Formats: sequence, C-alpha cells, structure tokens
Amino acid sequence: MRKVIANEWMTLDGVVQAPSYADEDMTGGFGHGGWHARYFDDLSMNWVIENVRGAGGYLLGRGTYEIFAAHWPSAPEEQQVLAQPLNALPKYVASTTLDEPLGWQNSTLLRGDIGTESNRRPTHYESVPQRWSTAWSSCRTGRLGPPSSAHWRSQ
Repeated sequence: MRKVIANEWMTLDGVVQAPSYADEDMTGGFGHGGWHARYFDDLSMNWVIENVRGAGGYLLGRGTYEIFAAHWPSAPEEQQVLAQPLNALPKYVASTTLDEPLGWQNSTLLRGDIGTESNRRPTHYESVPQRWSTAWSSCRTGRLGPPSSAHWRSQ
C-alpha cells in the first residue's frame, strides 16, 4: 500500500473554496476568496513550506491543477521557495475532462480508479505523495474516502 497525505484548506464552518486570493476561484459566484490570508502567519508559512518541500509528488484534481498550473510556473521571486518544488516534483492529475499532454512540467493525467492509477506510478522519492484539492473535488473524482480524512491508503 502507498500512503498519500491529504492537505486541505478548510474553515471551521466548512468553506474550502479559494483560500489564497480574492479571484482564485469565483465558481458559483463565490465572493470570499482569500479568506485565510489574514490568519496566515510565519508559523503557518513554515509548515506549508516544509510540507511542499517534503512531498514525493502531488495528486491533484482538475480544478486545483488548473489553478496551480496557471500560477506556479511563473510565480514571483518571493514565492520561489514554494514554486521550485511544485514545478519540479511529479504531479498526478485526476480528471475525466483534461487531455494529454498536460502543459505544466512533470504532470501526468490519471484516468479510472485513482488509487490503482497512483499505485502504478513509479516513485523516485522516499517521501510521501501529497494530495492538494478541495474537499468537494475529492468526493467527486478521488474515491479516496471522506474529505475529512487525514490520509488514505490506496489498495
């Protein structure tokens, strides 16, 4: 079994959409983007940096992939501490609507059962792949268990 760490940004009342920027994801008329910025201190940033750098790769849903792929390849200098591992490490994208080749370097499209597909992928890293997504996309595309789970083991 391969372990995957799930990283979710969620408010106490269950909001998962657009944590970083006001215009990050306005799907459905969502007008509260950037909700976590005022709470994001140095301790929080260090935790994120440590987790992004320590990942063995990333398992993304289509929506998160599209947001990340539009931002991280050309991220400003002050964000390179996050951009470098996000750009360099493998990204596995669960989608039924995207087609290959994917535009972001080191990205691979996964089709079918996500657990089976991610287990078949070779890993050249000792660290654990991480899943970055919203809880909603996890439920729709991932078949990875409930969105509140801290991690899942694929069979």
